[in-house]
Amino acid sequence: MDDLPDQVVWDIMGRINRIVDKNSVSLTCKRLHEMDNEQRKSIRVGCGLNPANEALISLCNRFQNLEKVEISYSGWMSKLGKQLDDNGLRILSISCPLLKDLTLSYCTFITDSGLSRLAFCSHLSALKLIFTPRISGCGILSVVVGCKNLALLHLNRCLNVISMEWLEYLGKLETLEDLCIKNCRAIGEGDLIKLGQSWRKLKHLQFEVDPNYRYMKVYDRLAVDQWQKQYIPCDSMIELKLVNGIISPGRGLACVLGKCKNLEKIQLDMCVGVRDSDIIDLARQSSKLRSISLRVPSDFSLPLLMNNPIRLTDECLVALAENCAQLSSVRLSFSDGEFPSFSSFTQHGILNLVQKCPIRELALDHVYSFNDFGMEALCSAECLEVLELIRCQEVTDEGIQLVAQFPRLYVLKLSKCLGVTDDGLKPLVGSHKLKLLAVDDCPQISERGIQGAAKSVIFRQDLSWMY
Repeated sequence: MDDLPDQVVWDIMGRINRIVDKNSVSLTCKRLHEMDNEQRKSIRVGCGLNPANEALISLCNRFQNLEKVEISYSGWMSKLGKQLDDNGLRILSISCPLLKDLTLSYCTFITDSGLSRLAFCSHLSALKLIFTPRISGCGILSVVVGCKNLALLHLNRCLNVISMEWLEYLGKLETLEDLCIKNCRAIGEGDLIKLGQSWRKLKHLQFEVDPNYRYMKVYDRLAVDQWQKQYIPCDSMIELKLVNGIISPGRGLACVLGKCKNLEKIQLDMCVGVRDSDIIDLARQSSKLRSISLRVPSDFSLPLLMNNPIRLTDECLVALAENCAQLSSVRLSFSDGEFPSFSSFTQHGILNLVQKCPIRELALDHVYSFNDFGMEALCSAECLEVLELIRCQEVTDEGIQLVAQFPRLYVLKLSKCLGVTDDGLKPLVGSHKLKLLAVDDCPQISERGIQGAAKSVIFRQDLSWMY
């Protein structure tokens, strides 16, 4: 090893991706140890830091070019030693001058005082906080003010973030490209209006409301007026994910759906109030759309919606088929198949989408309108490669047997399908048609019955869902 040129050794070390392998190689000789110290730019630590602050100092002294640090205390117990505290973040801010990406997960001892030390990390561009219960809006504001290059901010279960001044400041900076807010009870859709002109640069937005607190944030009249009056430019938006939100005309994120010209991926999961018109506006504006996932809720208990029942029909699927020529991934899911009046996609609408767009991945969950005739129609789907059927109880052995005739299908996933038995999968046995067959919780399919039906098979059966 001593005779190898530096460039060759650097190349060898660069090809080792697993951290455990890097650690092992660095112990083989002094030269590799020193080179690993210089080359290592990311570390992930947590419960093994004991004593935490002293161990962090040692790591920072060894790896002086760290750019990405993840500190996770998931599964931590007091007997594992004291967690990293505010002084630990002070050490990090001093000892890692090149720090760009920081994740703090389940760091329950860190407060606003410690987080404010990150304001001295001038290169910090990505910050992720996952269940840091002592952090408030003041702490986040101090980071936002100090880190002028912050482009990514993820907040997950930050329950004490109440004040929203940090959102307003981010709106003025216009540097944010990736924003994720999940299960932060005090932050509602209406608060996002404070981003102002930062909407122009935002590329990825994920907003998820804790379902137990979905109606906690009530729109005030001022917030509604702001959404309606302010033009929301979303030309840079590429990916949009909304979970458990409220989509209502003129309010909150409903103002965003029809203004994303470059949107490629959207997921609307259990969003109350989504209408045909919302999806139609989206389809007409987002011609580059490649992936859409719709999970329709059955809970329409909101007084706001009681006199105006919501329906998603084939009309929105037709709009997607006519305007989104690049659409390749579609997932349609109904939270409860016993409410067809609210969720009235028909088999005709679904097949129209598959036939007009180059759909490679199709997932249907609780879609009772899809049956064996639909499976027969999919035999002409020239692009379909992955098919997932979940609780599609109208699909029987007759329909599943047609899978052998699908032109390009190589992945089939079946979950909780009551009408499919071993007989339906027999034509696939020994055919070498599928690369993967996954069967979950289908009571009439046995592990023995799927052997040889694909190059790789996955079988799990837990029938507790039936009782």
